[in-house]
Amino acid sequence: MTTLREGDPAPDFTGINQDGKEVSLRDFRGKKLILFFFPKAMTPGCTKEAVNLAENYRLLKEKGFEVLGVSPDPPERQKKFKEKYNLPFDLIADPDKKILNAYGVWGKKKMYGREYEGVHRTTFIIDENGRIEHIIRKVKTGDHARQILSLYES
Repeated sequence: MTTLREGDPAPDFTGINQDGKEVSLRDFRGKKLILFFFPKAMTPGCTKEAVNLAENYRLLKEKGFEVLGVSPDPPERQKKFKEKYNLPFDLIADPDKKILNAYGVWGKKKMYGREYEGVHRTTFIIDENGRIEHIIRKVKTGDHARQILSLYES
């Protein structure tokens, strides 16, 4: 699990999106970024999460957020996922797990008594200056946009 904390500088990264183009954290300087890590494209929980963010994308943009997803899937699978569900944001392919490890979301998991390595579904909200503003470790896949927006209600 991640050792990063709110207030820490977000680890810099450059990854390849679903179209084979480089995307870096620095591309989002001056903007709030919702950086969500998900285990596997086109699986039920990941689909619910991505579709929920997509359905609320306009509202998130109005509130000043950009959205970027990261998983260990290859670019081709990310492209199929984005196209199939008409996702309006980029998905980063991280098969070598450099970004996943930098954010501490790759590690041991348990399911049905079986231990394996995988992605801990986690969302980082990064402020305009590249600092981690919030970390969501218990993601509500079907209601994630509201979960994020509720952090900014006064």
